[in-house]
Amino acid sequence: MPWTPDQPLVRLADVHKTFGGGVEVLKGITMDVMKGEVICIIGPSGSGKSTLLRCVNALVPIDRGSILVEGQEVNDPKLDKLALRRKVGMVFQQYNLFPHKTALENVMMAPVHVLKRDKKEVERQALALIAKVRLTGKEESYPGELSGGQQQRIAIARSLAMNPDVMLFDEVTAALDPETVKGVLVTIRELAEDGMTCMIVTHEMGFAREVANRVYFTDGGVLVEHGPPKEFFASPRDPRTRQFLDQIL
Repeated sequence: MPWTPDQPLVRLADVHKTFGGGVEVLKGITMDVMKGEVICIIGPSGSGKSTLLRCVNALVPIDRGSILVEGQEVNDPKLDKLALRRKVGMVFQQYNLFPHKTALENVMMAPVHVLKRDKKEVERQALALIAKVRLTGKEESYPGELSGGQQQRIAIARSLAMNPDVMLFDEVTAALDPETVKGVLVTIRELAEDGMTCMIVTHEMGFAREVANRVYFTDGGVLVEHGPPKEFFASPRDPRTRQFLDQIL
């Protein structure tokens, strides 16, 4: 059956992942993300949040369970990983920009070299994306000439240049100075408002409360509870969630 937009865009069912040494990082994670939905995943360090995102993008293979993106099994050995990564954009904590390429060149590289798209058309889109992340005037700057927050916004533009259907954000503000965090969060909020499907791992609780349709709390590789932000933050049901929120809010 072909995927249709009334089905979850991303569906995880009983996903397990163990790393070397027998450390079970994901212990049966199940969640659905609908098209246009923004979900935030919160939880203590080491609770499996980043691994979960990397499994969705097939950067980390799962041991058992199922992950579907637009109805396609991510762990199917026959799946074209490049086709998957066109659909699933990912922005990491570290910006991973090419230091010897300008901001504009960084944004243009994948569409030109990987997708073989017309260079002029890609340049038009790249300039529009740089404007979208509010960095007009920085097109010819090299990463070393940009602040951490500006580099992260160029990394977001670079990911958007592949025209993904869902964006994964893995603690993208964790390495930033406090004054540069806001610009990155505003960029993600605007994407969400434009209807981009987003899965966001974050420590920014105010942001999660404001931008998410649903918030998920993970602890010890388990999804402890989830709900709409208002409900989730005001009256968490599980004692583990309450204890976590008491420590950080």
